[in-house]
Amino acid sequence: MPWTPLTLADPVGPFTTRKIDALADDTPQCHGLLEAASIGYSTLPPVSAGPNCGYANGVTLTRDQPRSIAYSPAAKTSCPMAASLVLWEKQIVKAAAREHLGTTVAQIITYGSYSCRRIGGGESGNFSEHATANAIDIAAFRLADGRSVSVAGHWNADDERSRFLKAVRDGACDIFATTLSPDYNKAHADHLHFDQARRGGYQYCR
Repeated sequence: MPWTPLTLADPVGPFTTRKIDALADDTPQCHGLLEAASIGYSTLPPVSAGPNCGYANGVTLTRDQPRSIAYSPAAKTSCPMAASLVLWEKQIVKAAAREHLGTTVAQIITYGSYSCRRIGGGESGNFSEHATANAIDIAAFRLADGRSVSVAGHWNADDERSRFLKAVRDGACDIFATTLSPDYNKAHADHLHFDQARRGGYQYCR
């Protein structure tokens, strides 16, 4: 419901992204969400790199729970992105791994979060959500049984690995403001891009 507070235990619904939007203006509430869900995290020192880059609400998910999913490298994101990742892992990734791969995910491999750059890496245009640690790029998944599933290698495999990747992409579309995959363009052929651009609850998924 639109008037109920966000919790990380609730099922993802049509107002989830709008509620996550509000966390950008309320870091203590965001920290409280992680703590209420018993998610280990540590705060990051503020970063200031000019008018378009940096963050004041960064956290690292410390993953001190035995059955939590680790990130490599460690996910250092804005707090709203961290809360979004927790929802995605718990409600989307775990279910998709069981359904399509018959196992669990032990580790998520990323290309990182914070990067003071413009969209596409050029010298002009709008700054990327990476410039405020409000985005993350997912490259691959290491499974508990030793297998690996990568976006670059298995997106078009037409097997259970491909179905898993597309399931976690589809589920992300209900949580993140922007979800981009190899179906979007060649620049995303090797990763899934998630961000929480302030869109008032609107989402773009491809």
